[in-house]
Amino acid sequence: MSRMWYSFGRRNLVEFSILDLLDLDLKEHNHLQLTCIAGRSGLSRKLTNAKISRPGLPLSGFFDEFSHESIQVFGRGEQQYLKKLESEDNLSSLERLFSFPVPTCIFCDGGRPSARFIEIAERSGCSVLQTALGSADFSRGLIQLLDEVFAPTITIHGVLVEVYGIGVLITGDSGVGKSETALELIERGHRLISDDTVKLRNISDTYLIGSGENPLLAHHMEIRGIGILNLANLFGVGSIRDKKQVQLMVHLEQWDANKNYDRVGEELNEVLLGIPVPKLEIPVKPGRNVPIIIETAARNERLKKLGYYSAKEFDQSVLKWLESESARNLYYNNEETF
Repeated sequence: MSRMWYSFGRRNLVEFSILDLLDLDLKEHNHLQLTCIAGRSGLSRKLTNAKISRPGLPLSGFFDEFSHESIQVFGRGEQQYLKKLESEDNLSSLERLFSFPVPTCIFCDGGRPSARFIEIAERSGCSVLQTALGSADFSRGLIQLLDEVFAPTITIHGVLVEVYGIGVLITGDSGVGKSETALELIERGHRLISDDTVKLRNISDTYLIGSGENPLLAHHMEIRGIGILNLANLFGVGSIRDKKQVQLMVHLEQWDANKNYDRVGEELNEVLLGIPVPKLEIPVKPGRNVPIIIETAARNERLKKLGYYSAKEFDQSVLKWLESESARNLYYNNEETF
């Protein structure tokens, strides 16, 4: 029986600082539009979870269940309340807020904190960031980004390619032809995400995102007899991408004449990080064009997502035919009886 090796990651092993957040935002084309306006010495503070907090209640003096380990997001409401507290010269709740090791404070809608706020924040060693986005849009984007950072991970031996828009994870024993199959698919115009090792992330217990274990090596491929290939140089940047949702798993195995392989389209699933992924087992032997089989499987998976199941439709057609044939036989038998 074929085996696959896995390597698991844990949430609490992730070390992610505010400086890493700013760097990641730049790599993601500045989607969050974050800039540091004060407290640069606090950029080294670590984030431990993917949650955010709106500090309305703490600013009013209620600190029960205060999520101080989360990023503090100041929307328009919190900013107006801060102005009211300053006008009343009542910043005791703000000073108490910064007595906790808050990772960072982010002002939305292009808002800028007062000089007194910046003074208290810098004294506590907390950074202050700013974004032009509204609080709702910013919170949604930040949570999505942090979900990927702190998501449970697994590293699997295989190749991840995009075929007709479907993320296909090709697995199998070493030497079965995974890389060669992926190379043929890329030659046909499809795209490579990662070869040999694929890092999978469970995003919100909903879907899996696959990427390269090492970003520097993700778009390289090793072919026995040739060596290391840089696919971006060989086929152009259109032949690669950084990450892709895993929607289909294709397991390659050597042909076994004594094994009964699926011939009617039985639905199998492989559970990875608690998420079921449709799985196909493809036997490999000389004369079988595996890349074409994978292309066909990807097309069929797209049809399934549109609600069209070839195997189910075939079963229904056969059942209808059997019912009609049985009815005719019953009619003729009754006629002979009379």
